Amino acid sequence: MNFQQLRSVRETERCRFNLTEVAAVLHTSQPGVSRQVRELEEELGVELFVRSGKRLLGLTSAGQALMPIIQRVLLDAESLRRAGQELQGREEGRLSIAATHSQARYALPHVVRDFRQRYPRVTLHLHQGSPKQVAEMLLAGDADIGVATEALAGYEQLVTLPCYRWSHSIVVPPGHPLLSLPQPVTLQDLVAFPIITYEVGYTGRSHIDDAFAQAGLLPDVVLTAMDADVIKTYVELEMGVGIVASIAMDEERDGHLRAIDAGHLFQINLTRLGLRRNHWLPGFAYGFIESFVPTLTREAVMQVQEAA
Repeated sequence: MNFQQLRSVRETERCRFNLTEVAAVLHTSQPGVSRQVRELEEELGVELFVRSGKRLLGLTSAGQALMPIIQRVLLDAESLRRAGQELQGREEGRLSIAATHSQARYALPHVVRDFRQRYPRVTLHLHQGSPKQVAEMLLAGDADIGVATEALAGYEQLVTLPCYRWSHSIVVPPGHPLLSLPQPVTLQDLVAFPIITYEVGYTGRSHIDDAFAQAGLLPDVVLTAMDADVIKTYVELEMGVGIVASIAMDEERDGHLRAIDAGHLFQINLTRLGLRRNHWLPGFAYGFIESFVPTLTREAVMQVQEAA
């Protein structure tokens, strides 16, 4: 049994059983991948994949049972290699961050800039996705650190730490009727206009839906998007009233729009940082975390990891 066999099996599942793609990822040949898979199956005494001729269709029950072990072995091997680098005093390597679009666009840029200045020999990879995709990237070992609002706390295999709280803002063009109301905007005021906001599962959308539902109101959501910049673009075209994360509004950059605080309308959101349980992180990863949330020092994060 060797690591190349394990990688061949892991990548076969990741590439949806397309051996041509697996060969490209592993920089080898398709027959080489097939041979590595077969040799591991022979050593284990079970078939890991359902086959139709030479095609692989999916995982067998044995494959489903063993795949988490294979992934864990490979992740532990990578942790061992990175630990050796750190013990040699080498602040180099790679760090993968998975974040939602809003976090990557508005919360992380300064953190990434400062990290690159502090650790110039570390290659930083920034992946974007939905909160669910962020969690899946962490679990698959494709990301070391995850940053998202929703979903991360729902995975037992992850350790999550609170980062910061934020609210939503209502976005309208200058001169919009909502700007001239004598009292704070209400949900009843909002439902009088078409709504443009985030897709379901993104950036606190569930809190927006919950607020309207609890008030017995049905908003006219005419457009949804993953990114606040897209939402603001269509608000500027006067297609509707936008609801975005407050961190997505910048007075200088968005001078052609007006923001109304909606903290009194929708539940406050909590951005979380996620890590895999029992996963070794290099020292520079803790540096990134502390740059993002100064209270999350290496000692504080390790204490939470050990308690989990």
